[in-house]
Amino acid sequence: MSLEILDPTHEGSSVAFQAAARLASLEGAHIAVLSNGKKGTIPFFNALERELIETHGAATVTRLTKMNYSAPAEAGLLDDAQRWNALVAGIGD
Repeated sequence: MSLEILDPTHEGSSVAFQAAARLASLEGAHIAVLSNGKKGTIPFFNALERELIETHGAATVTRLTKMNYSAPAEAGLLDDAQRWNALVAGIGD
């Protein structure tokens, strides 16, 4: 029996990619939460939303849900991204 190990990294250069700077604080921030739509995300993201607002002082939490949990987010779902300071993407089973 043989074992084949696959490398999931992209073959192209990632030199142009730069991660966004961390927020100094979530106080007054506008946060988006993107769910894959599975029912397991509901209680987790409910708790996360409370934590972001009550503990960390986020101004708003916008909840978004993809129509197909196994596909990329639909066109238009992230149209308001300019209004958010951060986005949390999550999955649930």
